[in-house]
Order: sequence, then structure tokens, then C-alpha cells
Amino acid sequence: MKFLDEAKIYLESGHGGAGCVSFRREKYIERGGPNGGNGGKGGDVIIEVVETLNTLIDFRYTQHFRARPGQGGMGKDRTGAKGEDCIIKVPVGTQILADDKETILADLTEAGQRIVFLRGGDGGFGNAHYKSATNQAPRKSTPGWPGQEATVWLRLKLIADAGLVGLPNAGKSTFLAASSNATPKIADYPFTTLHPNLGVIKRGDYDFVLADIPGLIEGASEGVGLGHRFLGHVERTSVLLHLIDCTQDDIVGAYTTIRNELKEYGQDIEDKEEIIAINKVDALGPELAEDQAKQLEKAVGKPVYKISAVSGEGVDEILYKLGAIIKESRSTDF
Repeated sequence: MKFLDEAKIYLESGHGGAGCVSFRREKYIERGGPNGGNGGKGGDVIIEVVETLNTLIDFRYTQHFRARPGQGGMGKDRTGAKGEDCIIKVPVGTQILADDKETILADLTEAGQRIVFLRGGDGGFGNAHYKSATNQAPRKSTPGWPGQEATVWLRLKLIADAGLVGLPNAGKSTFLAASSNATPKIADYPFTTLHPNLGVIKRGDYDFVLADIPGLIEGASEGVGLGHRFLGHVERTSVLLHLIDCTQDDIVGAYTTIRNELKEYGQDIEDKEEIIAINKVDALGPELAEDQAKQLEKAVGKPVYKISAVSGEGVDEILYKLGAIIKESRSTDF
């Protein structure tokens, strides 16, 4: 399944049905009164959150959504039928943005959420509505009220407990594949991952979702390399796992680059709890890997774990550490 995390769509609710001008006409009743019914209400545009979706790919092929208009009123005081609603199903974590792509109109974070986004127009009045003591045979009716319309952006921000961040080719996809049943594309070149991947991690009593986002580069917070969109996928996480390729020369610079981008992006991402790990230690050997870890620890003042996603060295320790942090975070949310 292809992943799409942003889509522009046009929405229109149904207009109300027109009121009816009608009079009672029966045998032996010479002057029957007005009996024109009201028009039916137009259909609403409803947005519903479902668990079975994890991408906005369907909106690439269908961008226009219209609810049905209300039926016109009829004689014998019959009100027109309500127009059929247009129900749009979106994944958990979808935001609805105005046309400026900045103003958040709705943030849908729970499965089963259902909001009336555009209300259908009310039906017009039939002539029976205007009957009075002084006007017993009105020929007046009103058309239905128009529906609402809007052009909006849908933006998906993955609902994950932990996020994997790092420069391209840091081994994030390999780590995700080694620790879950996810099958991301893996290759020995930068930018192998072109869209976010999710994996469900199970270790002991812990069960959590890990998001692997494409590698960030300098300027990602400003949209370079589509980094601005990718950073949005770790906004909702409880903890970040920062992976660094220990085989590169400037290991401190690699760490600093990512931290700067998290800070520039904002949304308090840089304040999230962080676990730092140098990856690919099997390629260096124990002594060189230890030197790299100590160098980074000295520079950042935080513990640095040594792992190899390929051989599995240190992976379980990291996963249990992530699970403990997420478990504690979940307990404080209630």
C-alpha cells in the first residue's frame, strides 16, 4: 500500500429542498386550504475516523465530495426527504487544515470520532407555513437554503508511541525490521526510506508502536528534503530514539544536526525524552565503538547506547528502555 500523508479536497454539503405551493383539492371541498409541505434539509458532510486506514492515498484519486440536496416539499403537507449525508473516512491522527495550510480546523486523534464538518442547508417553507387568519390562501414559498462549501487540506500525523530519528543511512529501517514485523525497504544508500513506516514492538509486557521516518538533513525544519512534513509524524510520540551511524567521522556533528532541526521545527519536539544510540558497532569492533560512544557522551552529557541492528547487539536493551518510558507516559495520561 502506498503511503500518502497530505491531500487537498473539496467539500460541499447539500442545499435544502424548495418549499411547495399546493392547495387541498378534493371532491365536495370547494376551497381547500394550503397544504404545500416544506423542503427537506440538505445532507451534511461528516468526517469519521476509522482504525482500518493508515494512509490518505484514497484522496489522490477522489478530491471532490458532495452531500445530496434535500428533496422539495410536496402537496398534502408532505415534507421533502433529507438529503443523504456524505461520510468521509480518514485515518486516526488526521488533521483538517484550512486552505492556507496553517489554520487547524479539526484534530482527529481517536478511532470512532465523528464530526459534522459542513452542515446541509435547511429546507424552504411551503405555503402551508404562511397560512394565517388574514391570509388563508397564501401562494408564497421559499427556496431551500444553500449548503456550505470548503476546500481543505488533510494532513496525517502518525499515532505512534516512539519515533526513530537520525540522518539518512543511520540504520533506522534496519532497526525497525529487526525489532518488529514491519518490512521497510532497506539498502546501503541514503534516502532508502521515502515515507514513514510503522512497526508494532512486543517485548515482555510492553506493546507499543514505533515510527521510522525518512532520514532528516540540514534544513529539514524548513522543508528541505520534505523534512517539515516528516517531522510532523513524531509530534505525538512519547519518546525519540536517536540513531547515529558510528562509522562516520563526525559523530558529534551528526547528533547536533538532528537536534538543531528538532529545535527549529518547534512543537516541543526537542523537549521529548530521548534515547541516544550509535548503530553499526559490529562494523567498528568493540574498542573503536567504545571510543565513539565516549566521545559522544562527553559532548552531549547523556548516556549513549551501543547497538547493531544487523547482529541484534544491544537491540533488546533499547526496546525495553523505550517500553518502560512509554509505559510510564501512558500511566500519567490517565
